[in-house]
Amino acid sequence: MDELDERFDTALFKALADPTRCRLLTCLIRCGRPCSVTEVAACCAVDFSVVARHLAQLARVGVLSAHKRGRTVWYEPRYGHLSGVLRGLADAVEGWCPGGGGVVDVTVETRTEEGKAT
Repeated sequence: MDELDERFDTALFKALADPTRCRLLTCLIRCGRPCSVTEVAACCAVDFSVVARHLAQLARVGVLSAHKRGRTVWYEPRYGHLSGVLRGLADAVEGWCPGGGGVVDVTVETRTEEGKAT
């Protein structure tokens, strides 16, 4: 197993592949502070039980931290962890790019009706 294989955290990407989870994560990021399930449910207009289940899944894969105070669980994005995972994956992918690194130009050349490149 090489670095590229190690960087693909399938559980994390599976969790982020769900559109509702992405919406909830976006809501938490925009809020900028820890939020309860009730607050996130109100913000996103999603049923409380659905929000609770999805936030717990995001916490299990390390995207969110969860802290219980009394009967309320407060969720907060783990910015450093998430950006580190994504940055590490980007670096590993870049290392496999043709030419040993750097961004590969994937610009597609188009032509006008007269055959001129644009």
